[in-house]
Amino acid sequence: MKPTIAPFPAARPRRTRKSEAIRGLVRENSISVDDLIWPVFVRDGEGIEEPVNSMPGVMRRSVDKIAQAAIEAAALGIPAICLFPYTDASLKTEDCAEAWSPDNLTNKAIRAIKSVAPDLAVMTDVALDPYNINGHDGYVVDGEIVNDATVEALVKMTLAQADAGADIIGPSDMMDGRIGAMRQALETTGHHNVMILSYAAKYASAFYGPFRDAVGASGALTGDKKTYQMDPANSNEALRMIQRDLTEGADMVMVKPGMPYLDICHRVKDTFGVPTYAYQVSGEYAMIQAAAQNGWIDGEKIMLESLMAFKRAGCDGVLTYFAPAIAKYLQA
Repeated sequence: MKPTIAPFPAARPRRTRKSEAIRGLVRENSISVDDLIWPVFVRDGEGIEEPVNSMPGVMRRSVDKIAQAAIEAAALGIPAICLFPYTDASLKTEDCAEAWSPDNLTNKAIRAIKSVAPDLAVMTDVALDPYNINGHDGYVVDGEIVNDATVEALVKMTLAQADAGADIIGPSDMMDGRIGAMRQALETTGHHNVMILSYAAKYASAFYGPFRDAVGASGALTGDKKTYQMDPANSNEALRMIQRDLTEGADMVMVKPGMPYLDICHRVKDTFGVPTYAYQVSGEYAMIQAAAQNGWIDGEKIMLESLMAFKRAGCDGVLTYFAPAIAKYLQA
């Protein structure tokens, strides 16, 4: 599109900014509660809401409290909730078998949510790091994160979550070929309508630190994740990864992190025109919250502006820890 504008004073762009009513008429993007996926952390126990110190306002919740959070989300109109487990250290092993246990925290939480809020979409995380004694998203063999054996484990994890009632599978592992393997397994076992929202362009970012604290993976991690997560310097590679996952059967795709990668979000949506999501990750959230708590910024305005940036870049929705606060603001 080539902009056309008359010379001043025939054109006075300030005319369309003169009042809130006029600004609303010409506004190009808007935020809706339908744009939100709420990531939540589940832990063992009962009646527990445990603050995550590096993420002000975020809790690790026991399964019964996760169910209460789901009721809250449904009441606010939030369409989806995404589960991340804080696994007890005693359950973290080399073979990561807890990842596909029918009674692990994620699968218990799925069933609990569906019992109290059946219309709320439940998204899950598929990666081995919450269950891996090494803290990695895949199996570690002689210091190498191996691909194909990891994919086999991820398929078992996927099927366990689908059996528990998950609506959306979220593979965050960045192993090669995992989307095709998961899609084939879901089709073969009759889970035809379970969707895959692929973390298709997930970067090896320093913005994930608070999240790793929240799921208890930071202390276990040996080395880094640069052999499977993407180099932050690369943009064209993201398009190749998106195309690959779409051809393997992903229904939706995600860019992670969010705001530092808005250029990637825009390129993905512009190139493929598919449902495109971003994850406003823990580091982004923590920075906004910390600055707001110190009085350096207006936290509410920054929260809303950051969400608008995702929509402007072309995102159809955002995973954000601000989801309840945004929903409440939109209801006011």
